[in-house]
Order: sequence, then C-alpha cells, then structure tokens
Amino acid sequence: MSSTIQEVIMPPVVLHSPDDIRKLATDNSVVLIDVRDEKDFAAGHIPGAVNMPDIFTYLAETTETGLQTLQKTFADLFANYGLDGKKTAIIYEDALHTRYGASCRGYWILSYLGYPKVGILDGGLSAWRRKGGELTTETTRPTRAEFPLHINHSLMATREDVQASLGSDTVKLLDNRDKVEWLGESSSPYGVDFAPRKGRIPGAVWIEWYDFMKVADNHATFRSREEIRNLAASRNLTPDEDIIIYCFKGARAANTYVALAAAGFTRLRLYMGSWNEWSRDPSLPVEDGLPKAAAPYRKN
Repeated sequence: MSSTIQEVIMPPVVLHSPDDIRKLATDNSVVLIDVRDEKDFAAGHIPGAVNMPDIFTYLAETTETGLQTLQKTFADLFANYGLDGKKTAIIYEDALHTRYGASCRGYWILSYLGYPKVGILDGGLSAWRRKGGELTTETTRPTRAEFPLHINHSLMATREDVQASLGSDTVKLLDNRDKVEWLGESSSPYGVDFAPRKGRIPGAVWIEWYDFMKVADNHATFRSREEIRNLAASRNLTPDEDIIIYCFKGARAANTYVALAAAGFTRLRLYMGSWNEWSRDPSLPVEDGLPKAAAPYRKN
C-alpha cells in the first residue's frame, strides 16, 4: 500500500514551553505522556502525567497488516489515557536528544493517527526542571475515552514506497542514524548484530540526527530554521522536495521530521519500519562501507 504525497502542514505550536504546560494543566485540558521506562517514570515525573514507553519500544512493520496493527495498538493505548480529540496531548522525554527522539516519535504517531491536538515539551524534563517544575511519584488513572482515529496516510512511507524510490530523481532518501550504522559497522543502536544485516538503503544521503540540535549541559534545543536549511542543503535537500526519512525504527527520523517541518520542509514522509524492517528482508538491497557517488558523505 503506497501513500499519496501531501504537503506537511505543521500546527501553530508544536514545541511547548514548561509555562505553556502549566497553563494547559490549569483547566484539565492536557494529557501529559511520559515516554521513558517505567522505572524512570516511577522515580519521578511531571504531576498528572501518564507513562507510555510503548511509544519508544514499538517496532513497526509497514505491510498492510503491520500498519493495521500499529493503528489499532496505539489508538487503543491513547484511548486508555483519555485522548478524546478535545484534550491536547503533550509528549515528553528526559531531553530531546536522550531517548533517540522518542517524544518526537510520539508526536509523529499521533499526527499519523490524525489526532488534532498534539505537541512536544520543548527540552523535555531537562527544561521542566530548569524552570523549577516539580516532580511526583503519584500515579494518575485517567478515564478511557473514544479515540478519534483518522489516518493521515500521507505522513507514512511504506517499504513499497521506499523500494519504488530507489534510483528516483524525484524522491530523496535521508538516513539519520548514527555514523557506525550508516557506514555498516553496526546494525542498530541496540547492538552490532541486533538486526540481521548492516548497511544502508542504496542512494540515501546521511545527516546524523544529533546535528539538527544544539546540546549544552545535557539540554538540547533544535537549531534555527536557517541552520537546518543550510544543513539540509549540504546534502542537496531543499524544502520543496519529496523526502523520506528513516533510521532504525522511526524515532530519530521523527526527531528530524519535526526539525525539517519546522524549517519549512513541506513534503516529508517517515519510513516507520526503517532499518529494522528493511534489513530483515534479504530480497531488499543494501549498501555499506564508504558511500557511492549518489550518496554524498562528509567526514566532518
């Protein structure tokens, strides 16, 4: 099942400050979703938050059956946490660079499911603490709601879409995994041989996902619109091009999706299956080592 390309339309506000969160919380119009591990959540979280580590851990397949499973799984989880289409969902992690883009993955999943009100805590718990935000160990038990499911197929690139893009002059592939994965020295962030094959999708260009952010004192923020556009331009990527982003499982790619969309890139898709899915099909081509001419690489 292939997706139809539409322009990415970002909501007015995606990144919410700690002060924004406090204002939303005053009238019970927000659901805070913490994507960290259960033990980290239990040790302290933002008051009223619920825990959904599945946003980070879920491995997707982009076959028709795989997409149906993804949709049903997350629609059910979000329904359990009271997302009814009226409340704003705000996703957070420790910091934007600490959990492989998990908060952005949560934002992207909700956007793909068609949820109308979703955002990210800008800077995560790091920013919350810096602004004097308190933490709690108390558990919130939300009331289940009817989740409004309206799939936005234009955000998803399937394995079929990626396969069809190979050798294309009109579709660009962007790999934003860590350097050792891009060069085929490791198969994943979870271990050198976690996935059955190492390498990259042929013809992809590479920008490591960290490069879209500035990090200081364990606090990360996205770079400016101009900086992001210049970084993309260094790999011959322009705002009006059809770009498919992939990583290992769609978390780092979601972080890059948010950065590029905020910088005015309007035709973005995320390959949710990413390397985890691609590497497990021996019929699909891979490339490793130093890139060929079709995949510009800069050592710096």
